[in-house]
Amino acid sequence: MSDSIGGCIRPRTAVSEAEVEALVRGICFKTGPPRLLGVEVEWLVHELRAPRLPVSPERLQAVYTALRAVPLRSALTVEPGGQLELSSLPAASLTECVRSVSADLEAVRAVLREDGLALVGLGHDPWHPPRRYLRQPRYDAMESCLDRTGPGGRFMMCASASVQVCVDAGHEEPGPLGHVRRWWLAHHLGAVLLAAFANSPLSGGRPTGWRSTRQLRWTQIGAGRAGGPPLDSDPRGTWARHVLDAPVMCVRRDGGPWDVPEGLTLREWTRELVPRPPTREDLDYHLTTLFPPVRPRGHLELRMIDAQPGDDGWIVPLAVTAALFDDPEATETAYRAVKPLAERTLGLPAPHNPLYEDAARDALTDPELREAAVTCFTAALAALPRLGASTGVTDAVAAYRERYVLRGRCPADDLLDMPGGADRGPHGRETRS
Repeated sequence: MSDSIGGCIRPRTAVSEAEVEALVRGICFKTGPPRLLGVEVEWLVHELRAPRLPVSPERLQAVYTALRAVPLRSALTVEPGGQLELSSLPAASLTECVRSVSADLEAVRAVLREDGLALVGLGHDPWHPPRRYLRQPRYDAMESCLDRTGPGGRFMMCASASVQVCVDAGHEEPGPLGHVRRWWLAHHLGAVLLAAFANSPLSGGRPTGWRSTRQLRWTQIGAGRAGGPPLDSDPRGTWARHVLDAPVMCVRRDGGPWDVPEGLTLREWTRELVPRPPTREDLDYHLTTLFPPVRPRGHLELRMIDAQPGDDGWIVPLAVTAALFDDPEATETAYRAVKPLAERTLGLPAPHNPLYEDAARDALTDPELREAAVTCFTAALAALPRLGASTGVTDAVAAYRERYVLRGRCPADDLLDMPGGADRGPHGRETRS
């Protein structure tokens, strides 16, 4: 097999098991002083005035064609169910990241409004069943693979949205900003962020019993695909073994449907070399088919936060996460706050452990999660001025802390409390940088 690039054919070179392990160790944790920040914001796209009505594929196609002509700093992509995602460039500061993505979102919303459409900040579509918009070999194969574990995969692909915050892996040496500590912190603080920002309590117009139904869907697709590795003092080695032992989603082909093997791990593929030998390109692709709550991609990608209500609701989890990872004092406070929660994992990897289950179901009604969230939000508020955050961003975090965290609530509770809340749609305040 080969790849065509710019009209040239590039042969694909097979990789061995040892080469895969070395490559993963080298590319997934790139250490250095924490200095860059990024965010990926996913949105459901609904009718502006009648969000219960499904948007036709033809309308989505037309508006996405128009959006591709709009100059944006962020990368714009479309998810399998028609959700829209903006992925920021790595930013040197929180302020730079907020301003850049906010400007891009303004431009995107203007195009959508012209066609009567709107971006909606919910972690899980409260009304519509999952429906594929993109028809591509990648997503055909993904659907076939995920269907083996039940319907959760289709909901994840087509009816979910998130705020994904990307932070540097950290220093090589030990300490609060070292990569081993940050890897551990990301997983345990992740449960607190999941609980504090849970915003998906409905499916099919009814409560599911989970404040983050989105996280439930991810858990349902299985530990091999959406689970993390065990936590130890060697994140590189543990992640490399996890990648090798994870099931291969599909084997790509130059033409026709992609093969969807059952039970074939990447390690077995490198040994058995069937249906063909795996290549470096196959490894790169395999890494994109693993969906743990914390994914190392040179940096750390935190993937457990639901999409947030309001035009600018995404700024709060971005700011809180940035403060707790990149300010040494706040990092140490967060570490101490979440350390007692580690016992509740029972040593099981996230998100398939009791801590993540409680965070997704109960959110901040859980007393320990609420206590940790109060401590972490308070530390983040103190750190934001030191990181140069604007008054608007700091005020938004303070307001969120007052409205939700101190009261043991999250945005999901607002929807559950409102008679006809799903009919009235998401809501939230506006914040500007």
